[in-house]
Amino acid sequence: MPALGYFIDANLLLLLVVGSVNREAISRHRRLRAFTADDYQILLDLIGQVPRVLVTPNTLTETSNLLGQHREPERSVFFEGLRFLIEHTEEVVVASTEASHNQAFTRLGLTDGALLEVATAEHPLVTVDLDLYLAAASADPESAINFTHLRDL
Repeated sequence: MPALGYFIDANLLLLLVVGSVNREAISRHRRLRAFTADDYQILLDLIGQVPRVLVTPNTLTETSNLLGQHREPERSVFFEGLRFLIEHTEEVVVASTEASHNQAFTRLGLTDGALLEVATAEHPLVTVDLDLYLAAASADPESAINFTHLRDL
């Protein structure tokens, strides 16, 4: 069954926001040093295959915090890009109590615990975080996509 939408982890949401504002800024954002403009295009191509992108409040908050580490004047423009992303994604709320009861919570934290609660084969998680990918894939191999594998293709 093809995916109906993708959940995106905070690192990739950061890449999506910064790349959508200015692809050249990807190399200047200190939290995106591992990424290139080609990675941004891979992410765009991937999410272009599904009708919706899904996020949690936790991943949006983490992305916002990472964006805030950049200097002005670009930081304000990045936040405008985040606003646009928020308006064009579907937000799925996972209660912190539920996320904290996820088996991986003590190892991966609240944001990842929430993602693990919602990732399914119909709505897989796209992540660059190997530990998060392995936790999701161990529950259901179809519920996670390792972005690093896509970069290697």
